[in-house]
Formats: sequence, C-alpha cells, structure tokens
Amino acid sequence: MNRYSPGHHESVLRSHRWRTVDNSAAYLRPFLTAGIRVLDVGCGPGTITAEFADLVGPEGDVLGVDASSSVIELAVDAAAERDGTRPRYAVGDVMALDLPDGSFDVVHAHQVLQHLDDPVGALREMARVAGPGGLVAVRDADYSAMTWHPQLPGLANWVDVYRAVARSNGAEPDAGRRLLEWAHRAGFEEVTSSASVWCFATQGDRDWWGGLQADRILHSDVAHQAVEEFLTDRAGLERISAAWLEWAVHESAWFAVLHGELLYRVPGSG
Repeated sequence: MNRYSPGHHESVLRSHRWRTVDNSAAYLRPFLTAGIRVLDVGCGPGTITAEFADLVGPEGDVLGVDASSSVIELAVDAAAERDGTRPRYAVGDVMALDLPDGSFDVVHAHQVLQHLDDPVGALREMARVAGPGGLVAVRDADYSAMTWHPQLPGLANWVDVYRAVARSNGAEPDAGRRLLEWAHRAGFEEVTSSASVWCFATQGDRDWWGGLQADRILHSDVAHQAVEEFLTDRAGLERISAAWLEWAVHESAWFAVLHGELLYRVPGSG
C-alpha cells in the first residue's frame, strides 16, 4: 500500500492549490484541445483538473481521481463554486484504476510517481486507460536537483530528512531524473522527455514558499514520521523551520525546483 509521505495538512494543500496548467503542465497544454477526454490521476484539490475542464470545454470530459476521499471532497466543493466547466471527481488508485481500457484521450499525473513503490506499474496502468492513440503525461520533481541561495545548513537538512522519509515509504524522491528510465522499463518506446522549473525569487514568492515549507516541516506527515523513525527530533524540525523563515527574508534568496516531464503516445489509432 503506497503511503503519501507529505499527508494532507493545510500547509501541503496550500502548495497544491497554487498549481495551474501554466506553472505545472505547460508541456501538456498544446494537446488539451476541445472535446477530448482527460483523466487527472492524483488530482489533489483539483486546481489543475479544473483548468483542464476549461480547456477541453463542455463538449469534453475531465475526471480527477485521488486516493484520499477527504481531498476529493475538497475538490468537489471547489468545483461547485466555480463558473467554468466543472470536472468530475472520484476516489481512485493509480495502481488499479476502475476504468475501462482506452477510456481517455489524455491520462495525466503531476507529482504522483515519486510517491509510489511501483512507478513502472503505474505508468502501464495509465497507458491501459489511455489506450491506442492516447497520451500519457507525467511530471515529477527531483529533490536532489533542487538548488537555492543562500546555502543555509537547515535547508540541506530539510532535503535529507524528506528524502529519508520518502524512501522509508518505498518511494523515490529523486523521481524527475528517472521518468525516462521508468518509461522504458514500462515498455514505452517512443517518448518525449523534457524538464522545467519552478523558481521562487521575488519577495512575494519567498514569503509564500518559505512560509509554507516552514509550516510543512513542523506539521505535515513528514514531520510526524521523521520523529517516529528517529530521523531527527522535534528540535531538529524547529531548526529546519527557522532556516526556511531565515531564507525567506533574505533579499537575494532564490530557490529552484527541477521537474522531469514525459509524454508517451500509446501505439495505435484508437
């Protein structure tokens, strides 16, 4: 059973709600045409999913699935309040999607494979649901490739703690660099591999990113698990949180999150 390492504390959902097609799925946008069917796997609170629905229009169909029923409830509530085209939502497991073969034109997953103990199996399941002619699209961060200034020791400790927690759950936090390998192991032959970044370098960005990370390291499931497994103690978490706040007020602070991206067209005409 896969364990979502960060959990769903408000500080985690705060970062999820910031995500849009432009900042998190720009590589996929040219393929999101009116009338197509899109499945968003691991949709979280549904901000990207909702924009998919706007792009494909009322003649299209967008379904967001997530393993957390509480998060799906949040996505449903948010969709009910919006004016645009509304997606559908359901609880679902990327390892065993309760959907017919070839039922979607695009199957998308953002920041999902890094949390799984079998990302290769997940890719095969996504390709099954896409079917012949369908498109599989995945994007994942790479924690070891993240870089920042100034080089505060607490931020290096943050990466070490997170990577240790994720790997104790059988997951791979340095997923971005491995997407192409996983695709080849899944039997995908002709793939398009790319990369893009989130960059936080304005004062508004620093306040938001540093503040939510300072909260996450104290209150998310990562914090609880790190202490339970003796990867650090509460004082260590407090030092990491303080480092994030110190970083955020530095006038030249800069942080970049590297993401790997992959597109795979399932062979056949559909």
